[in-house]
Amino acid sequence: MFSGIIEDSGQVVSLRRRGNLTLMQLDSSLASQLNLGDSVSVNGICLTAVATSGQRFTVQVMPETLRCTTLGKLRAGEKVNLELALKVSDRLGGHLVQGHVDGVGYIRRQQKAQDHAVWTISAPKELMKYIVSKGSIAIDGISLTVVEASADKFTISLIPHTLKHTTLGQRRIGQMVNLEVDVVGKYVERMIGANG
Repeated sequence: MFSGIIEDSGQVVSLRRRGNLTLMQLDSSLASQLNLGDSVSVNGICLTAVATSGQRFTVQVMPETLRCTTLGKLRAGEKVNLELALKVSDRLGGHLVQGHVDGVGYIRRQQKAQDHAVWTISAPKELMKYIVSKGSIAIDGISLTVVEASADKFTISLIPHTLKHTTLGQRRIGQMVNLEVDVVGKYVERMIGANG
């Protein structure tokens, strides 16, 4: 479990196929805090550390993850958002993020205001029912608040700190982002459906 508060912007060192899996090696100051088998969020995707050495660690990525998220488009040298799994004693600064990406969205508009940016992101219609105004969403692992939501898109506001210290500052119109909707809405839907 994660909070959506990014701890480091790491760099992809290499991507190697081994059988059906892809081994992704990353460079990050967080590597020294990882033990074998620990969970780490990479652009919002919960992955397992399978090797660590100095400032580098390696995760294994399944073919389904590459197909259904933006990880399949990553190349060596690119930056990624990283967060270590929460400890029971940690503050929950964002919201509960599982690292289970529900789908991808596309950046449709980027507006600059005096002290922030407002982005419009399109999302699959099956996810939009979980995206509500003033609700939480994780975009590339970052906990954000939805400003407005319609049938097929939503808007978010981004402060300069988020743009400077995460990969969102490098994203452009038309690019894909990983989306994880707030899990609470999915549980509520399931309970109502079971009792309806």
